[in-house]
Amino acid sequence: MIELSYITKSYNGKGKAVDNVTLTVNGGEIFGFLGPNGAGKTTTIKMMTGIAKPDKGTIRMNGYDVAADPIQAKKQFGYVPDSPDLFLRLKGLEYLNFMADMYEVPKPLRKERIETLGRRFDMEQALSDPIQSYSHGMRQKIVIMGVLIHDPEVWILDEPLTGLDPKSSYTLKEMMREHAAAGKTVFFSTHVLEVAEKLCDRVAIINKGDILFCGTFKEMQERFQSDLSLEKLFLELTGDE
Repeated sequence: MIELSYITKSYNGKGKAVDNVTLTVNGGEIFGFLGPNGAGKTTTIKMMTGIAKPDKGTIRMNGYDVAADPIQAKKQFGYVPDSPDLFLRLKGLEYLNFMADMYEVPKPLRKERIETLGRRFDMEQALSDPIQSYSHGMRQKIVIMGVLIHDPEVWILDEPLTGLDPKSSYTLKEMMREHAAAGKTVFFSTHVLEVAEKLCDRVAIINKGDILFCGTFKEMQERFQSDLSLEKLFLELTGDE
């Protein structure tokens, strides 16, 4: 479960990148976080993960306060950033073992998980190669694998499908469904509204730091008395701001 309570963030004392945002993301659901470029999505995610500090408000991961109890809070989630260009000098397997060490995953268990993830993402043959030799899509896959190595309760994914080939994209969406079906939490931002419409249990739309809507796609249609697609409703919502 993720709980954001009245979080606000501004940069250089200018306009608020995120303004008084309150959201609850429950276990057992896939939650989509949507908004145009510069809307506040990545700033919100950076505050959720402890990379950025909110000016005010509280953030909890499975009940642990990210500011007051950062170590326990960070053990609850796995975070895929919007850029996969990390630890490029390491080989794929070295990176996965580094991530497993960080989260104290026992050696027999990590071996099993690396084999399973490598098979699901078709990365078994590439793990002995340096990450800097990988394509963008392969880098995205190794980052996702590293995030999942400790089997976190909460997944926080910032544009996770970018650069993935169709097979890997399908695999990740399948894994997101499996994770939610097990009663765990998936929070992901995306620009691909068609994917959000098919995959998410609920969505929130943010623009200029404000949450314009939070709920199911059906609730959105009922609220705006429209049978338009999520894409068209999104454009209507964010275009008039």
